[in-house]
Amino acid sequence: MSIDALPRISQTSVPLTQPVEATDERGHRVVVQIPAERSLTLYVDRVEVVTLMTLGAHPEWLVLGYLLNQKLVDSVHDIEAITVDWEVGAAAVSTRSKGLNAEGRPVAKTITTGCGQGSMYADLIDTLKPIGDLPQPIAQQTLTAIVDRVRQQETLYKQAGSVHACALFEGTELRVLIEDVGRHNALDSIAGWSALQPRDCITGHPILYTTGRLTSEMIIKAAQMRVPVVISRSGTTEMALEVATRVRVCTIGRALNRRFLCYTHPWRIAFSAEAQT
Repeated sequence: MSIDALPRISQTSVPLTQPVEATDERGHRVVVQIPAERSLTLYVDRVEVVTLMTLGAHPEWLVLGYLLNQKLVDSVHDIEAITVDWEVGAAAVSTRSKGLNAEGRPVAKTITTGCGQGSMYADLIDTLKPIGDLPQPIAQQTLTAIVDRVRQQETLYKQAGSVHACALFEGTELRVLIEDVGRHNALDSIAGWSALQPRDCITGHPILYTTGRLTSEMIIKAAQMRVPVVISRSGTTEMALEVATRVRVCTIGRALNRRFLCYTHPWRIAFSAEAQT
């Protein structure tokens, strides 16, 4: 990808936590850190599209990933600039074509930090192509190494709790880890980061890890990124498995320590002989 084709993006930063007073189990007043949730209203070519409730760790990646995952733009090339201004809580996006792929889709809504965004569109499923075969299955040891790496990672969750994380791996190599108040925000931010990378940034097959449960929306987003294997510390939903079966995404849940459950396409995993004894 030519550097000239990439959008101009701001690089804003805000405090991710704030101190508050609480009372502990002994009745003592203590000062603790909590995530600093804030609203970010997205404007595209001066038209209000959505308000996202976010931690604000990487707002430009979040905005880009949201637009891509909602198919409001076809590619990163369609965007000219992304500017985030936290003083007014707004992200201004200018497109090269001065328009969105938004026919018949609702605009000006708020996406909360709750369990589901409710913002994916049914017609997106029809656009997804099944993910092809891997040169070779993913070794079981790779999966457990990924779980261990995330567990050992210094994260905002360990400091303040109340956040979700998504991480993109290439083999056992951690490429990017994003934390936000909602798992959808974290995954959209990774999609935005990925869109800004050179085409040869990830030469192998990516593996996605999330602390949140696997829903149909999460699988759709993973499939849009062409991720063949998704690992969750939590569980899954029936609709997520229906979508994963259709697009050939290997879904792994309840991944803790050496234990996990593979719900779909187990042929993508090379189970170790030791694990089977």
